[in-house]
This record gives sequence, structure tokens and C-alpha cells, in this order.
Amino acid sequence: MKNQLKCLVFLVLITFFFGCATYRAYYDIVLKEVERPVEAKERYGEQKITKVEEEGIFKYYFEDQMVEIIWMPTSSQISFMLKNKTNHSIKIVWDEAAYVDENGESHRVIHSGVKYIDRNNPQPPSVVVRGGTISDIIIPSDKIYYVSGQYGGWRKNPLFPTTSEEFDFFKKLVKKYVGKTIQVLLPLQIEDVINEYIFTFEIKDAEVRKPPGCISVIM
Repeated sequence: MKNQLKCLVFLVLITFFFGCATYRAYYDIVLKEVERPVEAKERYGEQKITKVEEEGIFKYYFEDQMVEIIWMPTSSQISFMLKNKTNHSIKIVWDEAAYVDENGESHRVIHSGVKYIDRNNPQPPSVVVRGGTISDIIIPSDKIYYVSGQYGGWRKNPLFPTTSEEFDFFKKLVKKYVGKTIQVLLPLQIEDVINEYIFTFEIKDAEVRKPPGCISVIM
């Protein structure tokens, strides 16, 4: 029994040590600007962007007379909640949506509810009824891949580097992303008219540190 307890303690210590040997990157991603078609500006008025902190999490509110969208971008995916402010249904036309990375390359996206195996198949639009809301996520489809074998399965790469066991190199790599921008093209269809909203996000800052709960041990 004592030997089993020693082995258990040893395994816990090994797991803790190697888990804390990994450095993590934390990105400050802000909603910088929104581009709309001229027709949308004339029909749905001026736009407003607001930054709000709720329970330690920064959220970015975009609003015009057509929609209110709350954005929560992270290094792994871009989450949002959209409210339809009109008296008509709005469709999010996913097959025409896109993610533009920090190098200016455009990528097809998938959203919540799409099976990873169907990531390259056509996606039906999401319908938001008048006055209704929808919560969803945006992931570039080419970030998803399959690993074969006993411990395989579907995997998802992050949008930016997130972990490393080497501090100096990783810190330099992460800092290269500061000042870069990414974009989300979200086509919103209302009354048979597709309005292309382009949301530009900027990586305002980034830092590398140990995960929460890790402590430094002096040998």
C-alpha cells in the first residue's frame, strides 16, 4: 500500500512538473474597425464599437441599426453572439464567410454544429429571426486535422502559437504577432440582399508566462 502511494505521489509530481514546464502565450486581441458596404451604412446608420470587461473577460460590442454583435476573440477561435435588431430574418451565409490571417491569406471557416469531418462540405446558412440572437464560433477549416492511431482523433490547431517549453525563443516568436491584424468576413443576408461586414481585429499585446497555479522551485 505504501509503495502504491509513493508511486501515485511520484506520478502526480511528474505530471505537475512537466505541465508547469510549458510556457503559455496570452494575447490581447481587440476589435479595431468594421467595414460595411455603402448601402448598409446608408440603410442601417452609424456604427459603434465598445469595449466592456465582464468577470475579467474583455468583450467587444459592435452595433448599428441592423445587428448587435458581441465578439470574444482568443488564440484558438473567435466567439460571438449576434442579435438581430430588424423586423426581418437575417441569414449568416457561411459558405461566403472567411477568416483572413495575419499574413493576409483568406481561409474557409466552419462554425458551431459542423462536424469536423464535414469541414470542407457546403454549410447551410444560420437563420436569426427578428429580435432573436445566436451564439456561435468561427474556426478556419484548415486548422482542423485528423490523427490516426490508438490515441488519434480530430485535432485543432490554434490561430497563433500558444505553448512551448523553451522560453526565450517562444517569447520572441509571440512578440512578432503584436501589431498584426486578422479579419472576419461575415456575410449577413436580409431581404435577399447580402451585406458583407468585415471585422478587423488587432493583436494589441502578447506575453508569455507560466500557466496559473504553477510555482517556481529552487533546487
